[in-house]
Amino acid sequence: MQRISSCMRKALDDYNMIEDGDKIAVALSGGKDSVVLLYCLKELQRYYKKFDLMAISINPGFEEFDKELLHKICDEIGVELVIYDSDIYQIVFEERKEKNPCSLCANLRRGMLNTVAKENGCNKIALGHNEDDVLETLLMNMIFAGNIGTFAPVSYMDRSDMTLIRPLIYVEEKSTKAFVKKNNLSIMPKVCPQDGNTNREFALNLLKEMELKNKQTRANLMGAIKRAHVNGWKE
Repeated sequence: MQRISSCMRKALDDYNMIEDGDKIAVALSGGKDSVVLLYCLKELQRYYKKFDLMAISINPGFEEFDKELLHKICDEIGVELVIYDSDIYQIVFEERKEKNPCSLCANLRRGMLNTVAKENGCNKIALGHNEDDVLETLLMNMIFAGNIGTFAPVSYMDRSDMTLIRPLIYVEEKSTKAFVKKNNLSIMPKVCPQDGNTNREFALNLLKEMELKNKQTRANLMGAIKRAHVNGWKE
């Protein structure tokens, strides 16, 4: 945990993600990144700023969604959990029958997450995007949208008066995998029917190929994002 906590603390300090008095909702999918984020923020409460913490999970309606596992994760570390049962699967896959469902699904989940967070008195939502996600998003935007961009470390949503923070942006995915394995944590298997068949999967494989040819690929791409000040990133 020390390595991940160190990287996370740097991101928190670089972008002033947490302030005294915040009530933060972790968007808990049950996947490795959101589980690691929850564990590390809970640990951070012992010695960092004074903030409250809870977890919110949006149930998209997939059969494999495991509520008991989420409750077990949160009960073990003493974090309040709210699960919102949605009809996302029905809307996206049965009614709309979207060929490219990721955008609609993400928008629906984001709106529900914001609503539940506000109802529970939260002013910030912590998302589990890691460094790999940062770089994959950059590659997707360049290749499929023709622009240089990735998500911001901190985003203020003025319509919902909610701030999104991403404390894991300096943490490699292999580190969260190692943390889960070392601590024998239970995580939810991927339940989306589109998993493995998306532009993000293409970007992931491309990033791996690039790293095989140049070990500095990751550092160079992160450096480019910071030097270009993309979406508020700092050098």
